[in-house]
Order: sequence, then structure tokens, then C-alpha cells
Amino acid sequence: MTRTIAVGLDGSPESAAAARWAAREAVLRGVPLEIVRVREPEPALAARAPLLGAETRRERDGGSPRDTADTLRDSHPGLVVLTDRLTGTAHDTLIGLSGSVALLVLGSRGLGGIGGHLLGSVALAVVAHATCPVVAVRAAAHAPGDHTPDDSGRPSAATPSRPVVAGIDAADPSHDPVLRFAFEEARLRGAPLRVVHGWSEPFPPGYRFHGDADVHAVLLRRQTAVLARTLHPWRQRFPDVSVIEASRCGSAAQVLVAASREAALTVVGRRTRTAPLGPHLGHVTHAALHHVTAPVAVVPHD
Repeated sequence: MTRTIAVGLDGSPESAAAARWAAREAVLRGVPLEIVRVREPEPALAARAPLLGAETRRERDGGSPRDTADTLRDSHPGLVVLTDRLTGTAHDTLIGLSGSVALLVLGSRGLGGIGGHLLGSVALAVVAHATCPVVAVRAAAHAPGDHTPDDSGRPSAATPSRPVVAGIDAADPSHDPVLRFAFEEARLRGAPLRVVHGWSEPFPPGYRFHGDADVHAVLLRRQTAVLARTLHPWRQRFPDVSVIEASRCGSAAQVLVAASREAALTVVGRRTRTAPLGPHLGHVTHAALHHVTAPVAVVPHD
């Protein structure tokens, strides 16, 4: 059975942008799209209280998956769009759903965003515990498209594709799922893949001595070689993907955020954990989710 792409809908502009992004991704992959709206159980007193009207009910219910589905079918003829209304706590329901879909897409407001069932702590909990890759999408006004702007300032299919950017620790062998996802996404889009590896010098800034420049040069060559060895088998598996290797000295989080300014998609990883509490996100993944304006894919790995 073909595994679908699922998107969480909560009535916010961010979740609407997530639905549009998920529809394009489903078209690229040739799989159905599932629109999910999670309604949390109401307390007993609230359930007995009279409703304030259709607008209040719609806001509480998180919008209409059916209306969104109709819009996406019109925009993408031939796309199979399913809708599902689920009841339960938002994060537990979406985490459970992640076990049966290929990709889960959520809206994200980035740093400082609050409100909405699929934002804030709920989104972080889903990203931290989902068993499939999760993509966080900002509102359309803040996220660049897959292509660079044309002369009118708008993305166009006739212009070059923005790169897919992947952040990895080249010395960590567990990054294979991250690279596989990133290479596949770049191939789907016909886009270049920029793989970023940030590393630190053994001496703190401000305490440089004679000969430190030579040490830096040696470290740069060594780290560049490590990244090249890491990517060599992936280049062979995906010969049609143009790869840009970027080994940079500095904070891995800052290096990745800077490299993602013009990205179509940024891909990061997070370790699979079994503890039920806490977000369990590394600082690089956390920084990407809060500071990268492009959609961010978080891929679980061992």
C-alpha cells in the first residue's frame, strides 16, 4: 500500500501554508495527501455549554478539511486528497499517525510563535517523537518557494531551483537517514543539494597565537576530507544530484542557518529516543526550527 503524506490542519495561516506545501510534495512523490484535523475532547462543562455560533465553532474545530481538500484538488488536478477528523490530544494523535504515513507536515511560526493546536509545544513534541520525518512550514509570506525569483521578483518554474540544504555531523555514522532523505528531495525537485558541516577550532576565539593559522588550515583540510568521504557513496547512488559540499568552521547551528537563507528545504536529524517526556531536540535542530524561514524537515535516526 502506498504511504500517504499527512498534514495537520488547525485553521491558522501556517497550517494552510503547510497544506499547500504538502500537496506539492505529494504531487512530486505521486502519493495521496491526507488532511488531518485533530479535535481535543472538551471538558464536561464546556460540552454542555451552548455554542456561540458557527464562526466560534469553526474556529474551535480548526477549520474545514473538506474545503481545504477541494481547493488543493482544484490546484493539483489528479491529486488524491483524503480528509480525516480525529479526536484526542493533538500531540499524541499526530505522533500515533506518524507510524502509518511517509511524511507528516505541520505549520510553524518559528521563534516566538504561540497559539494553535499544531504550534508551539505541540509541534515540538510531535517533531521530537514522530517515527516518520516531519516538515515544519512557515506561512507562505515568510517561506521562499522552490525556485529563485524571476525579473518580476516572483519564483518561476523557468528559473533555477533553490537548493535543498542538509546539516550533518560528518563524523557521526548515524546520519544516513538524513542524507537519504535530502538526496531524494533534491532529486525530486531537480535541485542542487548543499550539505553543511560545521566544526569548531580547538582554541577559543581571542586566544590565537603564532602558528594558529596553520593549525586552522590543517583542520579545514581534514574536515573537508571527512565530509567528502562521507558524501562519496551518496554521490554514486544519486549521480543526477548536483552536490555542494560546505565544511565551515563555526557553530554548527549558525553555519546551518546561514546556509539555509535561500533554501527550498532544510533537512536536519534528531536521535530516536524512547523517553516519553521532553522535546529531546539537539541544538542544531532546535535552531533550524526556530530561525530558518524555509520549510524544515526533521528526520529521526538512531
